[in-house]
Amino acid sequence: MAIRQLQAVQAGERTNATGKPVSNRMLLAIPDSEFQSIRPHLEYLRLPHHRSLHEPHQKLRFVHFLNHGLISLVVEMKDGRTVEAGIVGNEGASGIAAAVGLTRAPLREIVQIAGDGFRVRVVQFREALQSTPQLRNILGRYIMVMGMQVAQTAACNRLHLIEQRLARWLLMAQDQVHSGSLPITHDFLATMLGTDRPSLTVAAGVMQRLQLISYTRGAVKVLERRKLEKFACECYGIIRQYNGEL
Repeated sequence: MAIRQLQAVQAGERTNATGKPVSNRMLLAIPDSEFQSIRPHLEYLRLPHHRSLHEPHQKLRFVHFLNHGLISLVVEMKDGRTVEAGIVGNEGASGIAAAVGLTRAPLREIVQIAGDGFRVRVVQFREALQSTPQLRNILGRYIMVMGMQVAQTAACNRLHLIEQRLARWLLMAQDQVHSGSLPITHDFLATMLGTDRPSLTVAAGVMQRLQLISYTRGAVKVLERRKLEKFACECYGIIRQYNGEL
């Protein structure tokens, strides 16, 4: 990418066809010629808390690129129990199964932390991919990293203490939203971590007494980032390492 073009991208000058600024890292990383191929199809959206973007096993209709906020990728069992398998921020996209030709996906995609971004219809997305080799390469790498994140999260949820899992999730979320305060409830955190509210409340209480976090109604604030990293299991460091490859 030419220096002038790179400076323009870093200055946040990329927009969709209606002038909405683009800050999704994947859309900023591709050459301008490729961005122009997908730009007409970027439909701007505000994404409120708990908005469902895709339901399990339903037909994929859109690929979503976040500017801000956080999307949870959630597994739901027949009995209604759920657990989070991964998260998506502005480093990538949701609905990426469409990039490899799949028409359905088993995960629920739900907005965990409100934000905004863009959606592209699957048909238009696949057409754009035919003329955007760099975007295809980035997506391929992102799909592999997301697979590693899902695998590591599955191991973490099975093998590690709830306090460690909570620390890992808070660190991952903070990395995505770049804020010390995360607007999230105990109920939703418990659901995402595959546990019950009483267990989650006990874990949060332990971390509050250690002055790692503070909790007010509807929000968790990280107080000591470095101490929280030491408190978390090794899964956070592994996931962070591979996210650095994006």
